[in-house]
Amino acid sequence: MIETQTLFDGSWAWIALAIVTAGLAEMKHRRRWVWFLLALIFGPIATALVVIWRRPDSPFGR
Repeated sequence: MIETQTLFDGSWAWIALAIVTAGLAEMKHRRRWVWFLLALIFGPIATALVVIWRRPDSPFGR
């Protein structure tokens, strides 16, 4: 059985990652709250998508 303390330690890291993802999304002109919620659900996968995907108004790749 998982100890309660270990569960709480991991949840703080997950929430911190969601906040960082929201900040990155805002810098790329994406919706902060949507990406925060996505990061709460998908964690590092959502963070990686924000980092990899280009900005909607980016002149690169056109």
